[in-house]
Amino acid sequence: MVKFGRVLTAMITPFKEDGSVNYAVAEQLAIHLADRGTDSLVLCGTTGESPTMSWDEEYQLFQVVQKAVAGKALVLAGAGSNSTSEAIEATQKAAKLGLDGCLQVVPYYNKPPQEGLYNHFRAIAQSTPELPIMLYNIPGRTGQNMLPETVARLAEIPNIVAVKEASGNLDQASQIRCLTSPEFAIYSGDDSLTLPMLAVGGSGVVSVASHLVGEQLQQMIKAFEAGQVQVATQIHLQLFDLFKALFLTTNPIPVKAALNLQGWDVGSTRGPLCAPPVEVTQKLKDVLSQLAAVSAS
Repeated sequence: MVKFGRVLTAMITPFKEDGSVNYAVAEQLAIHLADRGTDSLVLCGTTGESPTMSWDEEYQLFQVVQKAVAGKALVLAGAGSNSTSEAIEATQKAAKLGLDGCLQVVPYYNKPPQEGLYNHFRAIAQSTPELPIMLYNIPGRTGQNMLPETVARLAEIPNIVAVKEASGNLDQASQIRCLTSPEFAIYSGDDSLTLPMLAVGGSGVVSVASHLVGEQLQQMIKAFEAGQVQVATQIHLQLFDLFKALFLTTNPIPVKAALNLQGWDVGSTRGPLCAPPVEVTQKLKDVLSQLAAVSAS
């Protein structure tokens, strides 16, 4: 069975001043992340601004990043849609590119019932049985929560191997763990819940913060796995202010601002997202300075 690793980065999509995708910076950033704690890169999800990207832009980005990190990190394509036929088409193209897996978000806006969710994901999985699939539950954005019982039914399909659980509900993660085999991976979709979710059977995190602290996240998870819970807790608490700062306004606005502060020319977000308020940028500066001081000590 495919193993996506402990730390998966939900990678931002860099843009040029004219708003076009900056593939050169994407390539450089992907290599940087793979060298600093990232096991897998998840492209064109929420953090990658998929709602404002065309499929052609996404397919080109998949290929650029895949080539850049070959042998260093796995690449998962955000290929979800609220149209089953569109998601199938995108997933089949991702499979033909030879990517390592795909992320399938719960259909948004049309709010299908649980049976509709099951049928949607089953159809996608059956269309590309060779491609490992990670489900993505984020009810705060989609308007619909995928219940643990639905996840458990889907986990019986051979190539549905993981879920990114971003409901913020530890009870829900616990229920999924109770209902699925140990081989089925449960990833936290929230950096601040990574450590708590490990305690209820989680496998790791699909992270935003790993753009900045991927190695520390690896250390935290490995410490927990080694039974060094106090060490893991200490790392979690050191990073907690960063976890929260990255969500002071809508993701990925803060993480792009943080990367720009660190000298990465990732550009701004596409509309309707906008530049961060001055106070958010200042908070990010303060948190990054504090982390640098901790790392240097």
